[in-house]
Amino acid sequence: MTTRHLTPLDRMLSELEHALRTAAAPGSHVAGRPNPGAKQAEGALSDAEREEAGRLMRVNHAGEIAAQALYQGQAFMARDPAVREAMARSADEEVDHLAWCEERLKELDTPVSKLDPLWYLGSFAIGTLAGLAGDRASLGFISETEHQVVGHLHGHLGRLPEADRKSRAILEQMQEDESRHGAAARCAGGVALPLPVRAFMRLTSKVMTTTAYWV
Repeated sequence: MTTRHLTPLDRMLSELEHALRTAAAPGSHVAGRPNPGAKQAEGALSDAEREEAGRLMRVNHAGEIAAQALYQGQAFMARDPAVREAMARSADEEVDHLAWCEERLKELDTPVSKLDPLWYLGSFAIGTLAGLAGDRASLGFISETEHQVVGHLHGHLGRLPEADRKSRAILEQMQEDESRHGAAARCAGGVALPLPVRAFMRLTSKVMTTTAYWV
């Protein structure tokens, strides 16, 4: 049995299919691991607390849309097949986060961000540019991204209503996973990024999270 090698066109079509599934079909993602919030009892939330929790989880859902695109863009440009496979595996694990956030948004009766397709396209472009810089810089980009995401999740854990144990359990597991992804990227040879690049990453993240909170 021969192994088929994908052409650049094959890979582009695969990426287009992945983009459509990720950004344009909310609720279609299936997690490979149990939802960490499933065993938590639904807390007694006021209308204001439910709205705040929903907005925060929408931001996290949008972040997972962006994470999928970043990983896919970087994997698309990776030179080393082993690096490409490692990025693809991390993207698969991020699908768990996406599915968990979608489930929680449904429970909170909160819609996903209307700009999800934009977050995907913009993040895929950024991931592709990071990949063009070479595998070590691309891995460094993952490390820095995950470092910033861990800090972002820490902030959301502080803002969640105390009674929302379901969302809290999800974010705590996501935080653990993201920290592990960042450490794996550093161990694989990721290099530290220049300060202006890190500042630009924080700025783009701030734009996305602030907008997704409202839209």
